[in-house]
Amino acid sequence: MALLSCGQAGAVEQAGKPQDFAKVYGKALPPIGFVEFCGRNPADCKASGEDAERVDLNPERWGLLAQVNAYVNAKIAPVSDQDLYGKAEYWTLPTDAGDCEDYLLLKKKYLEGLGFSPDSLLITVVLDEKNEGHAILTVASMQGDFVLDNRRDEILRWSDANYRFLKRQSQKDPRQWVALIKQGTKASGNISGSKP
Repeated sequence: MALLSCGQAGAVEQAGKPQDFAKVYGKALPPIGFVEFCGRNPADCKASGEDAERVDLNPERWGLLAQVNAYVNAKIAPVSDQDLYGKAEYWTLPTDAGDCEDYLLLKKKYLEGLGFSPDSLLITVVLDEKNEGHAILTVASMQGDFVLDNRRDEILRWSDANYRFLKRQSQKDPRQWVALIKQGTKASGNISGSKP
């Protein structure tokens, strides 16, 4: 696994500008797959009890993000929940195959093991370029919000990801979700039926 060059890592060393952070519009309902995952894995969904923090993406942490993103993307084969488990939505930590939310759960687990605060690793639901539901991991950093995606090894700023951001976990409590679109917009954020 190759680390990003110093030039790429240096691009995130500055403090983020307001447009580098996704705007929050209030509360949102969590995806059903997440609710069921938390029911089976309550330890993975508990609040830290500390003040929410944004990670400082120094070159070392940026390198860890890049390594984990590329490693999990290569390790896990893309397979839908329907094909793998016989149901539309089933969130779990994958061993060798899974869909988008399974990739991000494994990335989140690895990054937490490497010292990243759970408050800075947020499960996020988006609509992709085909207007289909998709899940990614947002890294809430002091330099802005960055996206780890199973569809690419490159880590992008949220605003460069070419997705329509719907909702994500709250930094204060991972069981609570926040809207990333104005409340009047109709979007379920259902991930089933999307491509892994």
